[in-house]
Amino acid sequence: MDKFTDFDSFGTPELLIMAGLGLALLLFGYRIKKIAFFIAWFILGYNLMTFLMPTMNNLVPQIADTELYQILLPICGGLLLAMLGFSIEKLCVGGIVFALTMVVAVRYFGSDVQVLAIGAVVGVILAAIAVMMIKPATIVATSAVGAYALSVAILGLVPAIDFGAFYWPIMIGLTAIGSVFQFSTSKHVK
Repeated sequence: MDKFTDFDSFGTPELLIMAGLGLALLLFGYRIKKIAFFIAWFILGYNLMTFLMPTMNNLVPQIADTELYQILLPICGGLLLAMLGFSIEKLCVGGIVFALTMVVAVRYFGSDVQVLAIGAVVGVILAAIAVMMIKPATIVATSAVGAYALSVAILGLVPAIDFGAFYWPIMIGLTAIGSVFQFSTSKHVK
């Protein structure tokens, strides 16, 4: 992937909202666990629904013809997953790790069956490890989702930044910064 096209339809207000939510998750994900799960699942649901929109447009032409559906369906997908994320902690942590693994696999390596299968296997293994180590996994998972949202916002707001060269360094760097910050500020938080 040499060009960042995932969120070309986003305007500056949407990217700024995504940056704000990403920053909150990145730095305070463990402290605001329930809200963080809601935000993380919303971002993942919105992102996955955006990915599925071309397929839905092909299957149901009325959706493709109506701009309202184009706006509301990703929001509804985000809200449905967010409601799930708000309710069950261990499932949420495992699900966030699995969904984030699948999002990264699809966005970076494509949607071939082999990629999906390998991504699913890696996602299940990482999700199982995350559930066994709930606090560190929550911190790293919320940092990673926050870093993803912030990376998307940065790359969308500053189109001069080369996606191919800077996506992974920005993503990994922000995840590391967020994780270190959350570990250092939530030592006594249960």
